[in-house]
Amino acid sequence: MPPVRTDSIASRLHGLGPLAGLILLCLIASFLNPEFATVDNALNVLTRTTFTGIIAVGMCFVIVGGGIDLSVGSMAALIAGCVILLMNSLGAHGVAPGLAVVAGAGGAVVLGSLLGLTHGWLITRGRIEPFIVTLGTLGIFRAVLTWLADGGAITLDNELADAYAPAYYGTLLGVPVPVWVFALVAIGAAAVLQRTAYGRHVQAIGSNEQVARYAAVKVDAVKLGSYVVLGAMVGVATLLYVPRLGSASPTTGLLWELEAIAAVIIGGTALKGGSGSIAGTVVGALLLSVIGNVLNLTSFISIHLNAAVQGTVIIAVAFMQRRQR
Repeated sequence: MPPVRTDSIASRLHGLGPLAGLILLCLIASFLNPEFATVDNALNVLTRTTFTGIIAVGMCFVIVGGGIDLSVGSMAALIAGCVILLMNSLGAHGVAPGLAVVAGAGGAVVLGSLLGLTHGWLITRGRIEPFIVTLGTLGIFRAVLTWLADGGAITLDNELADAYAPAYYGTLLGVPVPVWVFALVAIGAAAVLQRTAYGRHVQAIGSNEQVARYAAVKVDAVKLGSYVVLGAMVGVATLLYVPRLGSASPTTGLLWELEAIAAVIIGGTALKGGSGSIAGTVVGALLLSVIGNVLNLTSFISIHLNAAVQGTVIIAVAFMQRRQR
């Protein structure tokens, strides 16, 4: 009988920590307010999770590869504004609402991918630290959106808003459309990260970039790809978010970068890169949404402290990861 690997068991138990925390939090929330355990509230939590959850899936690739992106909230705001302007322009030129919506959805993914490509190029070719690049674009993206909106909001025309509404408010088998999209994105991303050569290369670069270069891994191409994936995920999240309010403003996507990074870190991905999972990231995103939902349903602490709670969780998890080295 082969010996039991205690390090493997410890790793698995550590990986179950976020899930155990989510289950415990749900039990506590159900005790504090019975409304939490209703089907409607569960679907509401899942739907609200989709936006930052999809972005967190893309962020997982970047962080596992040893990078970071602080701009995703501002990127989402800019994409939302550009998509609305595109659809309004197409509608004004006689394009059918349905076709205008499809063009806008495609435009969101393409623009997100291009912005991610820009990040990747500046990081790999410009040899600039990811923190600096994305800190700079965080301000640039939101400033451009504010300029396009003239300091106000960019609003989707009513006819287009009606045609676009099912992307957020529609259901399939009783489950909201955004939840289905989130599930498909997470499953596909998990397969890529865990089952493909590209996913293994991302993890190798995060573990030791120099060793990965010696092993003939195309480090720059893999990094570039990770930022393109993240940009595309921001585009997907945005095209689901736009029909919710039908507008984009300078406050759109505010603090989404905090929630996306928090979801990845809470899900067990190492801040220094090299290891992580999409499943853990999804659990982390759900955990953050449940925290926000509990604050809404109870008077335990003010809902205005939600960002403070998330920030505290990030610091606590980072501290525990450092202690485990």
